[in-house]
Parts: sequence; C-alpha cells; structure tokens
Amino acid sequence: MTAPLQDAAPPSEDTDAQVIEASWRDPDRFGAVFDRYFASIHRYVHLRLGESAADDLAAETFLRAFRSRDRFDLTCPSARPWLYGIASNLVADHHRAEARRYRALARSVGAGEVANHDERVVQRVSAAVMQPRLASGLARLSAGDRDVLLLVACAQLSYEEVAAALGIPQGTVGSRLNRARKRLRKIIGSAGEAL
Repeated sequence: MTAPLQDAAPPSEDTDAQVIEASWRDPDRFGAVFDRYFASIHRYVHLRLGESAADDLAAETFLRAFRSRDRFDLTCPSARPWLYGIASNLVADHHRAEARRYRALARSVGAGEVANHDERVVQRVSAAVMQPRLASGLARLSAGDRDVLLLVACAQLSYEEVAAALGIPQGTVGSRLNRARKRLRKIIGSAGEAL
C-alpha cells in the first residue's frame, strides 16, 4: 500500500476549522477548503462509482459542506473526515437510487432475476481499477464493512478519521476492517495476501 496522501494545510496557513469559521462571515474563504480537498474527494468517489459520477458527487460534497459549514465542529482542526463522511453518504445515496432504477427496469422489461445492486455496481466500477476477483469480493461485503475498507484503502483515512466520517466508534472501525479483510482473503484467496 502506498504512503497516505497528505491533504492538509501547510503549517503556515489557517487550519480548516479557522477557514470554515471565517467563511461564516466571508463565504469566499470556503474556497480554501475546496482547494485543499477536492482532488482527494474526487479520487475517492471515482474509485467508488467511476468517472461518470465522480465530478457531480465530488462537487455535491462541497456544496453540502458549504451549506452546512455553520454546523462544522470547530474543535476539529481538519475538515477531511467531515468531507469524506459527506462523500460516503452521497455514494450510499447513489447506490440506493441506482438500485431503485435497476428494480424498476427489471419490472418494466419483465426481465428475470436482476443481480444484487451492490454486486453489479462494485463489479462494474471496480473492474476498471481493481482485479475482477477483488471487485467480486467487495461486492459480497456488507455496506458498512465495504465503506470502512474503502475509506482506509482508497482515501487512506485513519481509524479516527473513518470513525468521524461515518459517525461510528473507533472500535467498530477496527472490527469492520478486520472482518472485511478476513472475508476478502477468504473470497479471493492468495491474490489478496496484501490486504
């Protein structure tokens, strides 16, 4: 696995919390948060949903963050976990909407059994970036386990940041990640030894 991406303000700049607080009076200041994190949020959404959804959902992440900036916890110096939490919620919303479309299409066409939505999305999206066996394994994980695994692997968030992003205890992050890794190893075999 590569070294974690460093998405943070240089030491001489204001913290994210200071920038967000300043944006309450001067909304243009929020642009600094966008500049600091857009590329990494876009990359995360791209890995989860593919190129076609990445632009829209990454932009929507920052729109929602901007609109709710007055509720940002100023005791947190970094907006990174908050932004990944918003992005993860949007990804989940996208999955649910797509699942509804697939079910409607299946009913309207009279098609037989439609494959599990999560399995279809993960296989379709991840096939371009990951080995097919890994994509199949990801599709078999629960949504919670998959979110934790992908926030750690793709976004390179710490356990603490994942907990903040998903609103779950740090212990739950560890247990979900451990369970996801074990299940993937079992599903994909020796090709997954690096997990």
